[in-house]
Amino acid sequence: MSNHSVPNPVVSTQKPQGWLARAIDSDVFYSFRQSKLVMLAAIVTVLFFLMALLAPWIALQNPFDVANLDLMNSLNPPAWHPDGSWRFPLGSDDQGRDVLSAIMYGSRISLAVGFASVIFAGVMGISLGLLAGYVGGMTDTVIMRIADVQLTFPAILIALLIDGTVAGLFPGLNRENSAFYVLVLSIGLSFWVQYARTVRSSVLVEKNKEYVQAARLIGLRPLTIMVRHVLPNVLGPVLVIATINLALAVITEATLSFLGVGIPPTQPSLGTLIRIGNNFLFSGEWWITMFPGIALALLVLAVNLLGDWLRDALNPKLR
Repeated sequence: MSNHSVPNPVVSTQKPQGWLARAIDSDVFYSFRQSKLVMLAAIVTVLFFLMALLAPWIALQNPFDVANLDLMNSLNPPAWHPDGSWRFPLGSDDQGRDVLSAIMYGSRISLAVGFASVIFAGVMGISLGLLAGYVGGMTDTVIMRIADVQLTFPAILIALLIDGTVAGLFPGLNRENSAFYVLVLSIGLSFWVQYARTVRSSVLVEKNKEYVQAARLIGLRPLTIMVRHVLPNVLGPVLVIATINLALAVITEATLSFLGVGIPPTQPSLGTLIRIGNNFLFSGEWWITMFPGIALALLVLAVNLLGDWLRDALNPKLR
């Protein structure tokens, strides 16, 4: 009989990592830490979001409250100007509204329109993409031909067409109360094609894999297979599209508002503020349009940089 004792198996006492620790150790977060430009873009984006969320508490003035406005305070230059005042750090507009406070509230509206439009376009595009890719046949042909036709028109033209159609079909619609929803509908219907085409191409690959075949064999309904099994595996590219489309939605809203078919002047978004200030640009009151324009450019640039980084970070070919 051998006297050699069998060594006891080593039992690992290391606790499994939580989701936060796994996220910090991931390749995506590593690539984020490696780029100072992306980190700066993230800081700028977070600052804009905080500024928009906390506007009712940190703004010097509520530009929507007529009782707080005084025409005697109109067209004040920025505080560092010899005729300026620190009551209006970035100056005031023709209604006596503090430009800094108006930018905070305007960012709130612009981001709300952007988020709502992206969610609407995403839900519509993902649903149609899933249906086209999984069902195929005539359903796929009809949906994709509609998408191809829409791609031949610029998004801003589609948004203008939808906005005009709604105004024509509902002439008695209160513009001030419905402007937000009409903008969301217009921008959302302009952007659904990208989601649909991306999801469809991913579904065409996923539906032939073994886990989908197994789900069919056990008798799951097609809707259950699409939502529970196929959809989670095609959301990676959708997240990238949504991030980039947020910046495009903000720009589209600003363009529509600048053209006078967006948010009304009584509820100024960044685009409306730029349009209002444009009327006074050549008379010397440059700050009314300059600072909202800079804020819009910074917000869109920061979100675009985050979208580009996310696209590269989630691309396995670049790892």
